[in-house]
Amino acid sequence: MPEFRKEPVTGRWVIVSTDRAKRPRDFIRTQVVVQKKGICPFCPGNENRTPPEILAFRAHGGPNQPGWTTRVIPNKFPALRVEGDFDREPDGLYDRMNGIGAHEVIIDCPEHIASLGETTDTNTANVFWAFRERLADLKNDVRLKYTLLFKNHGEPAGASIEHSHSQLIALPIIPMAVQEELDGSRRYFDLHDRCVFCDIIRQERRDGKRVVHEDEDVIVLAPYASRFPFELWILPRRHASHLEFAPAEIYRGLASTLGRLLRKIDRALECPAYNFVLHNGTMKETDSPSYHWHLEIIPRLTRVAGFEWGSGFYINPTTPEEAASFLRDTIA
Repeated sequence: MPEFRKEPVTGRWVIVSTDRAKRPRDFIRTQVVVQKKGICPFCPGNENRTPPEILAFRAHGGPNQPGWTTRVIPNKFPALRVEGDFDREPDGLYDRMNGIGAHEVIIDCPEHIASLGETTDTNTANVFWAFRERLADLKNDVRLKYTLLFKNHGEPAGASIEHSHSQLIALPIIPMAVQEELDGSRRYFDLHDRCVFCDIIRQERRDGKRVVHEDEDVIVLAPYASRFPFELWILPRRHASHLEFAPAEIYRGLASTLGRLLRKIDRALECPAYNFVLHNGTMKETDSPSYHWHLEIIPRLTRVAGFEWGSGFYINPTTPEEAASFLRDTIA
């Protein structure tokens, strides 16, 4: 029997259509396989093929030379540019302003691999440290309000270069999807004097059916109202609104958990394309008692079609309980 399920943060409804249920083997099969062709601009030795680095962690060598383990560069084809003024003005009933912001690429590791699941936990921890450094630095630009960190893995997920990399876009506007979470979590806190994400963690730990993994630092859930099959959230078990203020042990634990989780996804779902997105507190805050940072991972197993675009409802053909059980039983 299909179900409507309501997500408690934003109030968004989804349809879990068990009548259309699919096992993992029944989904779209677009495997992400590394097939290096030609010169990769992200590989060591090709630093002159990218804009000069903004940040790098390196064992040896100088700036814009080999020897790095993680490297941050401006995007060569940026969606937004740092230079300039907003020049905001009305256009009749419309509104416009210049595309001011920042668009950067985090080259995850020097090895030419496609997934963070293939590198070491130390290297993945460096990626999160790079996130931390860039989030902290971009806060100094008073024009910016929000920084979205994300990864497109595989061409179906939007990746144009297969060498493992993440991206950030810093915006003068808070994205609507994030604003809905901020507003919903604030309403819940005003009513209950508790963080809704903390309450989700407590309930999911008691229930256990949708928990994929947990340790002393983080927990991995298939959310109750999953929009997509095998959608997963990674949350810190202790309340925190901003990744950049997390203690060092969180980065080590998060790196280990993410690597294990991506290997499970690759094995269970045969190396699918996926996106992950960091939802973080705003740049103008240092702490929020109502918001809880988290990483959302969405394997690209189904296509969004007319009903979803027209209604705002997502149809998920796999229950999160089944997805969590399947991944728990998969060896990383």
